[in-house]
Amino acid sequence: MSTPDRKSPLKIIVATVLILGTVAYLAVTGVRDNKSYYVTINELHGMGNKAYTRHLRVAGNVAPGSVTRSGTNATFTLVELDKTLKVSYQGTEPPPDTFKDDAQALAIGTYGKDGVFHATQLQAKCASKYAPAPGQKAPTAAATALPATR
Repeated sequence: MSTPDRKSPLKIIVATVLILGTVAYLAVTGVRDNKSYYVTINELHGMGNKAYTRHLRVAGNVAPGSVTRSGTNATFTLVELDKTLKVSYQGTEPPPDTFKDDAQALAIGTYGKDGVFHATQLQAKCASKYAPAPGQKAPTAAATALPATR
């Protein structure tokens, strides 16, 4: 008479450890690959060789007259205080509508040894769009609050 075929508890433990190890490895490498460091233009210029190996986020104002568009790509210069950074954006989507001269922009990508920041993502906002018109005061919290309902 033969005994019923049962799985060894050791095989189950080994399989569980392998699965958990694989999931942990994928989580760690995925986080590392998607991590990007925020730096100013001044900090970027002072990073040395580390600047070429990291995924970075750099913000500044778009220099007036520096934007050249070509389909979904654009080249422009970011300015922060007295520092400038040439940016080449090559994305799958065109730059946002708010991306124009003097707009605040955030470029996400890598810094090349050619001195150009190669962005794959671009975010822009235009602060003047949300500012009050010249000669008007900004609304107060009380003026913008919704009326109370009973």
